[in-house]
Amino acid sequence: MKKYLLLFFVPISLFGLAQEEKKFGIELHGFIKTDIFYDSRQTVDIREGHFLLYPQNELLDYEDNDINATPKFNILSIQTRLTGKITGPNAFGAKTSGLIEGAFFGNINPNINVSRLRHAFVKLTWDKAELLVGQFWHPMFITSAYPGTVSFNTGAPFQPFTRNPQIRFTKKVWDLSISGTLIEQVDFVSTGPDGASPKYLINSCIPEINLLIGYESDNLLIGVGGNYKSLMPRLYLEPAANDTLSIPVKVKTNEKVSGFSTFAYLKLKTDPVSISLYGILGQMMYSMTGIGGYAEKAFIYESISDTVYSRRLQNITYSPIGTLSAWTDIQTNGDTWQFGLFAGYTKNMGASDALADKIYGRGSNINYIYRISPRVIYTNGIIRIAPEIEYTVAAYATKDETEKPNIDSKGVVTDSKEIANFRFLLGVYYMF
Repeated sequence: MKKYLLLFFVPISLFGLAQEEKKFGIELHGFIKTDIFYDSRQTVDIREGHFLLYPQNELLDYEDNDINATPKFNILSIQTRLTGKITGPNAFGAKTSGLIEGAFFGNINPNINVSRLRHAFVKLTWDKAELLVGQFWHPMFITSAYPGTVSFNTGAPFQPFTRNPQIRFTKKVWDLSISGTLIEQVDFVSTGPDGASPKYLINSCIPEINLLIGYESDNLLIGVGGNYKSLMPRLYLEPAANDTLSIPVKVKTNEKVSGFSTFAYLKLKTDPVSISLYGILGQMMYSMTGIGGYAEKAFIYESISDTVYSRRLQNITYSPIGTLSAWTDIQTNGDTWQFGLFAGYTKNMGASDALADKIYGRGSNINYIYRISPRVIYTNGIIRIAPEIEYTVAAYATKDETEKPNIDSKGVVTDSKEIANFRFLLGVYYMF
């Protein structure tokens, strides 16, 4: 791994030295971070528990003992990252810059400890406009107003968390900043009949579209935005396993599912403390590491024959599942000691249509989740030590006397039981 990093960064560094008289080149920054964490029970998470989402539901044995009420402990350094900030000569009348950032998080669990591209973009900056092309945070992740948690989840599943290939154009109008973004998916992807994949967005042939209007001053950040996403879950349909036809068939389908999200944020900065607020009413939030997704609409199956089969399959349509989320983060602004508190809440709002059994999403059997997370950050030079506690509660659907989950026809949980997890986390950083 060291050999590959040297082969990548040394030529770029030499370029920077060769251009020193023009002050163009690359500056390397980053940090080494180790996370030491303990959970009071089994959790729904990513990368061997490093990225915590919420506690797992009860899993009872024959004596009604909860198997998932088993604690766990781990130590990982996969969040360590290296960032190259690039500057170059002007082009198209604009200042040019770029950024390359990698970590060792991997993009799927089997690839943990493997290098992973986080950001890679080029930016053109004019006096009152900016164009960004490449991979960067989704516009719904506000880089100037996000939770300051020690945990790498940065407030997920309450805070949208996703990095995407994109084209973003920002224009300054009076004191406002207006940006429009076209977005695709790579690591943070939607899910569907074939599992998690970027192909559902790719095959829809419509990029995700985001519009954001914001205002920023020395002490205040405020903004509102909207996000549109369209997916094509299938290219064709096949007979169900229990369908009996004289010949196997495939039927082309063009059915899509679309979702719209609105969001708003506020950050107030004072000398002693900063306070951030964020709220979102969203649809199909799975690719943003939230709960929700979409489902097949319920419909009445016709009697099956070869002549009506195509017509019957084309009746399969989809409905987006809504999610309500909100969080707040408060942190003191000391140089050596910082104290912070994060609190978040998200709720499954269900769909506007009656649903079939096939739901493509996350947390479809959860009514709501909330988290309270205090932290302390101590900085001494380039060393940072940061303990944090995460208390996360997920309200899972209970079951009726027939063992059927208490979820109505539109995917809303009607009765639930809270399951809680305590995470004790210690982050140790070496900044450079």
